[in-house]
Amino acid sequence: MARFDDGRPEMSAEEFRLLRDHVYSHCGILVHEDMKFVMERRLWPRLELLGLPDYGAYHRYLRYDANRHAELEAAVESLTTHETYFFREPTQLKAFTDELLPVVEQRNARLRRLRVWSAGCSSGEEAYTLAMLLKDSRRFDDWDVEVLGTDISRRVLAMARRAEYGPSALRATSPELLERHFVPLGNNRVRVRDEVRAWVSFGHHNLLDEAGSKLVPRMDVVFCRNVLIYFDLAARKKFLRIVRERLVPGGHLLLGHSENLLSLGADFEFVHLRGDLVYRRPELDEGGRR
Repeated sequence: MARFDDGRPEMSAEEFRLLRDHVYSHCGILVHEDMKFVMERRLWPRLELLGLPDYGAYHRYLRYDANRHAELEAAVESLTTHETYFFREPTQLKAFTDELLPVVEQRNARLRRLRVWSAGCSSGEEAYTLAMLLKDSRRFDDWDVEVLGTDISRRVLAMARRAEYGPSALRATSPELLERHFVPLGNNRVRVRDEVRAWVSFGHHNLLDEAGSKLVPRMDVVFCRNVLIYFDLAARKKFLRIVRERLVPGGHLLLGHSENLLSLGADFEFVHLRGDLVYRRPELDEGGRR
């Protein structure tokens, strides 16, 4: 077995293939060939922790050990990036506030209920941002409102539930918004105010888990930004089938600016807003049913 100068085992091409395919089958994240060294370095601490001699042994652990499910979550956690911040992509957020919220308000006026899903919410900044925008719009003060944040990482979900953040997460937050929606804690840290937190809930969820996705209520708006970039074409199409089913007829999907559905043939309508391109589940399916 080849080893680096520091004693770490080198991941063989076959070990890379086995681990890559195992992670992909679990959650749809595809680690490309040129990222082998990244997988190698990020998984090595897991081998050290478990006392395993090489990546082949680690693959066998993920397949057969009694603790394999928890360890697979830890492996995915090691391989994904969770960097985000409040009020990210302001042009899209303005389109959401100015152009989509009036539509949702009118459509749901009888029920007076609003559901928004932050899919792949990381440490919660996006979900709380959406709740803050809903609060500031004053359109839904006496409505039944829930912003649901989900992620595959239990570690970042624990951070989201604590709702405490430092300067990096706040770098796009104006002083006015900081004062309105956060409580200072000292040491340059803040906590999201309780009235915002009351509109937000978090849950552990694998976006490609079709059975688990059926537990997600029907949503008026889904934000899934900078998640599809981790998926290959087949996983993207599977996710879009799932998210379409979780949207109400006429509900909207918003992606990151580096992502689009133009080449996916997905069953969504393109909606050109003044500030963004978003996607809408048709009001009626091909059979004329809602």
